[in-house]
Amino acid sequence: MFTGIVQGTASIVAIEEKSHFRTHYLTLPTAMMAGLELGASVAHNGCCLTVSAVNDGVVAFDLMKETLRVTNLGELGVGDEVNVERAAAFNAEIGGHLMSGHIMCSAEIVKIVTSENNRQIWFRLPDKNLMKYVLYKGYIGIDGISLTIGEVVQDKFCVHLIPETLARTTLGKKRLGQRVNIEIDSQTQAVVDTVERVLAQRDAMSATSVTSL
Repeated sequence: MFTGIVQGTASIVAIEEKSHFRTHYLTLPTAMMAGLELGASVAHNGCCLTVSAVNDGVVAFDLMKETLRVTNLGELGVGDEVNVERAAAFNAEIGGHLMSGHIMCSAEIVKIVTSENNRQIWFRLPDKNLMKYVLYKGYIGIDGISLTIGEVVQDKFCVHLIPETLARTTLGKKRLGQRVNIEIDSQTQAVVDTVERVLAQRDAMSATSVTSL
C-alpha cells in the first residue's frame, strides 16, 4: 500500500528491452535507499513495481506486458523522471489517501491553466464509464500523487496544484497531450458499485412484481 505522498523523483539511467517486457534502471533519492532490499515495493508514477536488483545505487525494476499496456511507463526513455514512493509502513502517517499502486488507466492532459502560485490541470479519461468514480472533492491518484478533484465536466476533470506539488513531482513539467497514470479511489469505487448493484436489484424486483400482477 502507498499514501500518494511522493517522496521524490528518480531518473531512468538505463532500459533493457525484451519481447513484451522491459527492465528500468533508476537512481533513487538517497533517503529512499536505506534498507531497500530485493522484493521491496516502490511506486513509479503510482504503479507498484518490485525491486529486482540493487547495484551501486542503481535499482532495477521489471515491467511486464500488462504494465506497459495500461500505464505511461512504457512511453518513458533514458533520462526521463518518475514520481517514486516506497511502500507505507504500518506506523507511517497517511498524509494523502490509501493507494494500492494498481493503475486502472491513463488519462490525457487536455488543458493547463497557470496563475500566480497555482496551476490547474484538466484530464480526459479514455473510458467515460470511469467518470462515475470521479467525484467533486473526491480523491484520485495521478502519477502516484494523492490529489483532490477540483471540477468535473462530462468526460473531463481537473486538479489544482500548489507550488510544493509542482516542485516535488513531475506534474510541474507535464505538457498538453501527455498521459498520466490514474488510480481511482477504491472506497469511492466500492460505494458507487454497491449503490448501482442495490438499485439494479431493486429495479429487478419491481419489474418481477409488476409482471406477476
